[in-house]
Amino acid sequence: MTKTLIGVLLAGSAFLFPSRLLSQGRGDRPLAAIAAGTTPDLPALPAAPAGKSTVLGGDIRVVDSVRDELTLDALGMRPMKIRFDERTRVFRDGQKISLLELRPAKHASVQTVLDGDKVFAVSIHVLSDLPESNFDGRIASYRPGTGELTIASGDAGETLTVLVPGDASIAREGQRAFSSAQSGIADLRTGTLVSVRFRPDGNGHGISDQVSILATPGADFVFTGRILDIDMHAGFLSLVTSQEGRSFRISFDAAQAAAIAALRRGDSVRLTARYDGAHYAATGISPQ
Repeated sequence: MTKTLIGVLLAGSAFLFPSRLLSQGRGDRPLAAIAAGTTPDLPALPAAPAGKSTVLGGDIRVVDSVRDELTLDALGMRPMKIRFDERTRVFRDGQKISLLELRPAKHASVQTVLDGDKVFAVSIHVLSDLPESNFDGRIASYRPGTGELTIASGDAGETLTVLVPGDASIAREGQRAFSSAQSGIADLRTGTLVSVRFRPDGNGHGISDQVSILATPGADFVFTGRILDIDMHAGFLSLVTSQEGRSFRISFDAAQAAAIAALRRGDSVRLTARYDGAHYAATGISPQ
């Protein structure tokens, strides 16, 4: 009886996982390998179809993972079927996600190219229905011609790409010596720390009307507060400021090591640091 029941369950599982997903034909990867992000013993995928690409915006109504196609209600057009496979890059709110996470969604844009007589999705960008969101991180790239700003989060390695229109507010925030300096498009350079407010534009992109500049490479800062932790081996300390209650991770070199070695968790200090585009680096420290 037990063996019979197990046999029935195993047979039933074949209906839950179509054999096409488990095959290695057409460059497909096993479902388990896709989920794990690995491709053991499989040839590299062919390049995406070449040719001029077109970006279509609208609603993704249906995602058919058996036929590897989605149905897009493109603005001003009849519903269109678009093919996809593992070469298709998928993003949600500017952050890359697995193809397995693709679902019907509003506010989508699909970069397409012709593959024979079929329309193929090179990339798919989906925005959540949230009317407005915030994202903090370091600028990875900025394209003045298109206004495309890409930000990387230092905590989770996530990225966000938004469009910054010409009339967007770009202003420095924080310590007076920093925030009182002139700010603008010139601050949108690689390494700058920013906080952006963005919203969907209705075509599958995020658009930011407010970019707060928190630190630019080469800027100097003064921190007063309490030490949370010290890692002499890695050359970092963590500090929480007295006024704002914000925590900062600050690197130090051999020139500062002797003074820092005499400190303990909970000590109050005054620390000067320069932001180098990746870290706050200590330039001086003294007990308070």
